[in-house]
Amino acid sequence: MSFKIAFIGAGSIGFTRGLLRDLLSVPEFKDIEVAFTDINLSNLEMVTKLCQRDIEENGLSIRIQATTDRREALKGAKYVLCTIRVGGLEAFATDVDIPLKYGVDQCVGDTLCAGGIMYGQRGIAEMLNICKDIREVAAEDALLLNYANPMAMLTWACNKYGGVRTIGLCHGVQGGHWQIAEAFGLKQEEVDIICAGINHQTWYIQIKHKGEDLTGKLLEVFEKHEDFSRTEKVRIDMLRRFGYYSTESNGHLSEYVPWYRKRPDEIHDWIDLGSWINGETGGYLRVCTEGRNWFETDFPNWMKDPALKYEAAERSHEHGSYIIEGLEMGRVYRGHFNVVNNGVISNLPSDAVIEAPGYADRNGISMPVVGELPLGPAAVCNASISVQRLAVEAAVRGDDKLLRQAFMMDPLVGAVCNPKEIWQMVDEMLVAQEKWLPQYGEAIAEAKARLAAGTLVPTREGYKGAARLKVKSVEEMQQDRDAANKNAGESDKGKDRAKAAH
Repeated sequence: MSFKIAFIGAGSIGFTRGLLRDLLSVPEFKDIEVAFTDINLSNLEMVTKLCQRDIEENGLSIRIQATTDRREALKGAKYVLCTIRVGGLEAFATDVDIPLKYGVDQCVGDTLCAGGIMYGQRGIAEMLNICKDIREVAAEDALLLNYANPMAMLTWACNKYGGVRTIGLCHGVQGGHWQIAEAFGLKQEEVDIICAGINHQTWYIQIKHKGEDLTGKLLEVFEKHEDFSRTEKVRIDMLRRFGYYSTESNGHLSEYVPWYRKRPDEIHDWIDLGSWINGETGGYLRVCTEGRNWFETDFPNWMKDPALKYEAAERSHEHGSYIIEGLEMGRVYRGHFNVVNNGVISNLPSDAVIEAPGYADRNGISMPVVGELPLGPAAVCNASISVQRLAVEAAVRGDDKLLRQAFMMDPLVGAVCNPKEIWQMVDEMLVAQEKWLPQYGEAIAEAKARLAAGTLVPTREGYKGAARLKVKSVEEMQQDRDAANKNAGESDKGKDRAKAAH
C-alpha cells in the first residue's frame, strides 16, 4: 500500500519523529511516501537525518522528501499533518511578556487568553495559505490533521474559510483518562469514559468501571491522591464547583477561566512549581526555549542514541496514525476529535469546533451525537467559544475591532484589565508581531501612531509574573542530560502525557 503523507512544520523537536514512528508501526504502511517541510532549514535537516536513520535501522527503504518548498511537499499528498508555530519562540515571547505588563499572568498562552488569541491571529493567516496550497496541489479531498494550537480556532478557520476537510487532534483526553484511572487505582484500559466539550475544556461527563458509574466519586479520590491533590488544585476546584473533571493541565486550565490567576498574591495558592505544566508563569515558553537550545546543541548525541523502534508496543496514544489506519485499512478506531459541532453537542453552538468521541474506519469519520453537556461545563465552554468566534473572524478579516472585542470577552483578560488597558495591550501586541500579521497593515499603522502619541496607560515594565523561573543555560542542562532530554520532549507539541506517565 502506498500513499503520500506530508508533515508541515516538520522541524519540531520530537513530534514529527514520534508521529512517523506511529505511522510506520502499521505493517501495511511500510511503503508510504513521506514528505517533510519547514521554513527552518537547519531544524528540518536535523529532524530528517534523525528520522531517516530510524527508518533505515528498522529495515525500511522509504526515503524522506525534505524541502522548504511547501507546495513540493504537498504535491499528491493524501494526508497532511500540521504542527506549525507561526512566529516561533520570538513571537511566543511577546504573547507572554506583553500581557504581563498589564497583569495578565499566563502559564502557556497558546489556546485562549491574550497569548492564545494573538497566536491564533498569526496561525490562521498562515493556515489559510496552507489550505490554498492543499486545494491546488495535494490529492483530491486530502485530509488535514491539525495538531497546531490554538486548536479550536485554527480548525474552525480551515473548515469555514480554508475549503479543506480538517480535523483537530490533541492528546489531552488521553492524559486525563490516565489520571482518572490512576486516582482510582485502576488501569487506563479498565476505565470507560465519555468526554465532550471544546479543546482543552473537554469534560469527563461519564466514567465507568465494569458498568459501575464512578463519576460522582471522582472528587473524593482526587482530593486524597498524594500527587494530584498538590499538582492539580485548579482542576480539582473546578471539579468541586462544576461537578466534572476537565481535560487540560492545571496550568492550561488556570488561564482559561477568570478566577485563579487574576490576583498575583493568590496564584501560588493554585499552582505547583514542580513542573511547568502545573502553572508556572511563562512555563511553556521556558521549556520550549530550553528544548530548542538543547536540541541544537545536543543533536550529535541524539544521532548516537538508539533508533526508535517501529513496533506496536512503542506506538504512542496520538490519534493521527490510528485515524489514517482506520480510513485506509478499515480497522475501527475510537478517539476524541475536534470537528465542527453541527449538533453533536446540542447546547453548544453549531458552528463551533467541539471535541467529542468519534470513530474512524473505512466509511470515514463518524461523530455520534453526545446530546447536552451539563449546564455548568456548557457555560464555561460557551464563554470560550465566544472568544474563539471573535478571534477567528478578526484574523480572517484583519478586523482589529473584533480582535479587541475578543480580548475584552476573554475571561482572564477581562478579570484583570479595564477597556483602556485592553485597547493599549492590543496595540502593543499588534506592533510587536507586525511581521506575522499581514492582514492588519492599516490597524498596525494606527496602533503605532497611538503608542507614539504619548498619553499611555501606566504598565508594569519588566514585570516577570507571580511564578516565573529562570531559563536554564545549555551548560546547566548538560549537568543532567537525561533531564534535559525529558525537558525537550515536554517542550514539544507532541508529548503524550498519557503514555509518558506510565
